[in-house]
Amino acid sequence: MHPAVRVAREADVPAIVTFIKDLATYEREPDAVKVTVDQLQAVLFGEPPAAYALVAEVDGQVGGFALYFLNFSTWEGVSGIYLEDLYVQPEHRGAGLGQALLTSLAELAVSRGYARVEWSVLDWNQPAIDFYRRMGAVPMSGWTVYRLSGDPLTRAADAG
Repeated sequence: MHPAVRVAREADVPAIVTFIKDLATYEREPDAVKVTVDQLQAVLFGEPPAAYALVAEVDGQVGGFALYFLNFSTWEGVSGIYLEDLYVQPEHRGAGLGQALLTSLAELAVSRGYARVEWSVLDWNQPAIDFYRRMGAVPMSGWTVYRLSGDPLTRAADAG
């Protein structure tokens, strides 16, 4: 892993929750975040964990994070990493923390024999799109993300 990146510790969870809220504000959904410190702590450090996180440090302070979980490719027959969130505080952008986090995830994937690292990005987030393209990532043309949540999720569950 990049020297500025390490595996998140339980003490990092409050900062990660703050970053999640900051990211939601940037993504124009400030009221959508419901996660609490206790919930995220259980997700990241429960047995077994449901997700994982890396943090990037600047002068001993957490300045960004990547939260991910494993997915599985039936075609490849191996796991992959799904990057749920990548965030670097505005004052640390341009210093290479985002690249360090994404590079560290790629290193994890390669070292563990995973097939890929993938994520979603908002259509209007041109700075993120430009960053990902500079890293060599390509959009998955022909695919559309679908989501079942809230009342439609409940109705679908009740239909069974």
